[in-house]
Amino acid sequence: MLSLGPIKLPMMALGMFVFMMDTLPYQEFKQKFAWRWPSNSRVGRRPAYQFLGADEECITLSGRLLPELTGGDTALSLLKLMADQGKAWPLIEGTGAIYGFYVVESLDIGKQEFFSDGKARAIDFTLSLKRTDDSLLDALGALTRGVLELIK
Repeated sequence: MLSLGPIKLPMMALGMFVFMMDTLPYQEFKQKFAWRWPSNSRVGRRPAYQFLGADEECITLSGRLLPELTGGDTALSLLKLMADQGKAWPLIEGTGAIYGFYVVESLDIGKQEFFSDGKARAIDFTLSLKRTDDSLLDALGALTRGVLELIK
């Protein structure tokens, strides 16, 4: 029987970039939801508040890379190139959960413990993503349109 070795499952995908142990394994996932409640000042009374709907939705992925064991500079460079495109990318978890379309808002990189040639033994990263679509239905429609354009 032919053995292909251990199966490498993706943790998450942002567009065509796949987060996995070999590329950019994150150790922390934070998701922030917010809602808009502007106030209106009133004389002699507390301010009145009005619900305007959902506000920004952000996801932060962070972790530590050990380039001898996990991903490194190449994976971080690919993410930076994607951010430079200024496009929103679909964010899909390895479980199949679709989060929506996200832009790369920021990428923070810190390097420590260097080899004699200056290459880092450890790289800390924090990737901040911001959602751009209004709903999951919008995201699914955009994904479908994108696939249909590729087929043409």
